[in-house]
Amino acid sequence: MSVQHILAHKGEVIEAIGPDSTLSEAILRLASKRIGALLVIDALGSVAGILSERDIVRALVAGPNALLDSVRDHMTHNVITCTPTASVGDVMDVMTRGRFRHVPVVEAGELIGIVSIGDVVKYRLAEIEAEKSAMLAYIATG
Repeated sequence: MSVQHILAHKGEVIEAIGPDSTLSEAILRLASKRIGALLVIDALGSVAGILSERDIVRALVAGPNALLDSVRDHMTHNVITCTPTASVGDVMDVMTRGRFRHVPVVEAGELIGIVSIGDVVKYRLAEIEAEKSAMLAYIATG
């Protein structure tokens, strides 16, 4: 199955923030939305980076004044993306190898969504449960 199946169930809501916003603003957005990362979108609407909880924790090692720093100063700049046709297994592998938990979904150069490791795990568990049910039904009728 592909990432587009996850987006079909999850929706394509994308939480984003500008690179000139402060870490404090980003923290408030993360907390209010109960999410672990924000895409950083520049003035042209392009993905400039991603800011995760881990990025914020690393910034705060310098002290509480880091809360006034711009998102640009602490975001991850090189963002790995996927297409909607990417397989869920491939995206899970990329997340595991890269040790990150969020992947923006891009189609024809346009940002259309984001998937998290939680989305991927939820999808895989549902897939495994469906396979189990199909096997039990097969055994029961066989």
